[in-house]
Amino acid sequence: MVIREERPEDLTAIHRINAAAFGTEAEANLVDALREQGAVITSLLAEKDSEPVGHILFSPLTLIPPTNLKLACLAPMAVLPAYQRQGIGSALVRAGIEVCRERDIDAIILLGHPEFYPRFGFVPASRFALRTEYDVPDEVFMALELKKGVLKKQNALVQFHSAFQDV
Repeated sequence: MVIREERPEDLTAIHRINAAAFGTEAEANLVDALREQGAVITSLLAEKDSEPVGHILFSPLTLIPPTNLKLACLAPMAVLPAYQRQGIGSALVRAGIEVCRERDIDAIILLGHPEFYPRFGFVPASRFALRTEYDVPDEVFMALELKKGVLKKQNALVQFHSAFQDV
């Protein structure tokens, strides 16, 4: 398997992967909107035998009140249904975390499956006094500090990019 940054010729395959994985166009359209609005920290494609099978995207987010922290949102992460449960999603998450470290991101925040993301070090964001505007259970709103202590007692609202409003 190869994981690499997306290229212009990958856009149709990335849209197809997200639509198939989620069973709806919403996340695929989110990826397109974030890209069109220049709100991408990194967008990685997983290929198996030269076939695009998985995708992950990280976009910037902010806190209210504002801080100088460089924060990333992990969303979405998708793997074609026929290739799920083969470690592709985990490889994408690990690769994305590494790219975020290389790009000097302080922390990553997400809304996701509480059975999946803790294995990468994500914990409930409430531990850092972070809140989200979305009405979701505490265990699905998670954060990962890439620089130890940067989220300590932020007591802030996480503001996702406006493109997320349509999902």
